[in-house]
This record gives sequence, structure tokens and C-alpha cells, in this order.
Amino acid sequence: MKIQWSGVFPAITTKFNQNDELDLKMFEKSLAAQEAGGVKGIIIGGSLGESSTISNEEKEKLVRFAVSYFKERLPVIVNVAEGATKDGVALAIAAKSWGASGLMLLPPSRYKSTAEETVTYFRTIAGATDLPILLYNNPIDYKTEITIDMFTQMVDLPSIQAVKESTRDVTNVTRMKNRFGDRFKILCGVDTLTFEELAAGADGLVAGLVCAFPKETVAIYNYIKAEKYKEALGIYRWFMPLLEFDIDPQLVQYIKLAEVYEGIGTEYVRAPRMPLAGERRARAIRTIEEALTNRPQL
Repeated sequence: MKIQWSGVFPAITTKFNQNDELDLKMFEKSLAAQEAGGVKGIIIGGSLGESSTISNEEKEKLVRFAVSYFKERLPVIVNVAEGATKDGVALAIAAKSWGASGLMLLPPSRYKSTAEETVTYFRTIAGATDLPILLYNNPIDYKTEITIDMFTQMVDLPSIQAVKESTRDVTNVTRMKNRFGDRFKILCGVDTLTFEELAAGADGLVAGLVCAFPKETVAIYNYIKAEKYKEALGIYRWFMPLLEFDIDPQLVQYIKLAEVYEGIGTEYVRAPRMPLAGERRARAIRTIEEALTNRPQL
């Protein structure tokens, strides 16, 4: 299934039950809410999906379930965040056999690779699959930056098509557009920069709070692309206290709690993560409840 790298792509959370097993019934409910909200695809097994604690067998089960559910209405994208190149290649090949339509690819994990090593890692995995690839550029959290010069070394690879832009530098959108035009589609990867990066020309979003609020997230995207900036800004300002959850180290717990309020998720997380507690939890609840009280009419 061909991917149009534009619009909103949720980095979907992984639903667990109280026995630390996959909760596929709640997963299906979440998929339905995302589709009804107007997203353009989903990403499975990202950092928000607790990729560091779910097994490849669980990833396969989630991907096959989502592919079967959507029946080609929406593409399913698999996150690849491996330490060894051979493991990245193996997961990329497996993802296609599961029915995935594309990959989100991080630099090598648990090792700060050099520019040459990083580009070679990307080129090797891209050469092992014909699935379209979204690179994930997040030097703040993962310490390795994909620089514009590194992108220049990958222009010849047709499968590398887009980037999740999470450098926190809004001007990177303009720099990429100036250097490459539309060669690489740019998806904003930081919820609190949604308005700024879309207004600067980003093609879409890989979002977190969309997991709980798909309609509001899609509305912001649609308004900005229609150049209705005032309407977009009104929703964005309402959304900002919630979007701050996306840049907290416990973003998984925060967003899962918000999903519970919307009836499309569970709060169970996999150890070593623990659910929010104490004053941190109380503040999160106040933020969510205030937002729901003042929710804008779309």
C-alpha cells in the first residue's frame, strides 16, 4: 500500500491488560477512533508504543491485527529501533511479511554512531527492503543527529522518503525545504511545535496526543493547510497544556491516562514503567479535566 507522507500519523500506544498481556480489544477500539478522526496511517512500536519493552512477537501480533482491521484503508508503519544493523535488516524484512506498508527508522540505538556509521546503517536497511522509510531525527532523546549533509548522502535511495523532524529546531523545516524541495517529506515529531512547523511548510505530523484526541489534532492540520490560521491557533492554544505531556520523560503514562478519559485506552504500562502517582498524577488529571471542560467545538 502506497504511503502519502502528509496528514497526521499517530505513534500509537501499546494497550496492555492487568496481566501485562496485549489488550487487542482496546487496541481495536483505538484504531477505530483514529480512523474516525481522520488520520492517514498509524505507527506501531515507537517510543510511545513502549518499543523497548515489547517483543518482536508482540509487534507482529499488533501489526497483523491492524493490517487485518484496516484492510488497506490506512497504512500500517512499523518502528525499527535496533542496536545491530543485522537486527534492523531482519526486522525490516519481517515487517513486510507481516503486511506492513512502511517503516520508521531510528539511528542505531544504545550507541552514538558517527555520521558515516549512521548513513551506512540507513543505507544497508534501505537496501534490504522496498518498503518506504520515514527516518526519525531526534538528537535530543537519541543523541544522534541526522544532519542535512547526511540527508544529501541518501538522496539516491528512493525508499527513504520522509523524516520525522524532532530536533526541536523549527528552522530545520525551512533548511530541508531549501536544500531538497519536496524530495523528503517532513513530518513534525514534537507535539508542542505542531502549529509552528506546519505553518513553516511541514507536510504532516507524527503525533502523540492524537492517540487520545485524534479529531482535534487532525483539525489543526486541516486548518493550517487551508491557511485558516486563526481557527488552528484557537484549537492549538486550548491543546497546549495537553501537548506538554508529549515532551515529558513519562509521556507514555501521561498519554495513556488521557486515552482512559476518552475511553480508548488502558493505563497499564510495562515495567520498569509505572503508572503516574501522587501529585504528578493529580496535576495530570487536573490538566485533562480542565481541557475536557473547555473543549472547543469543531
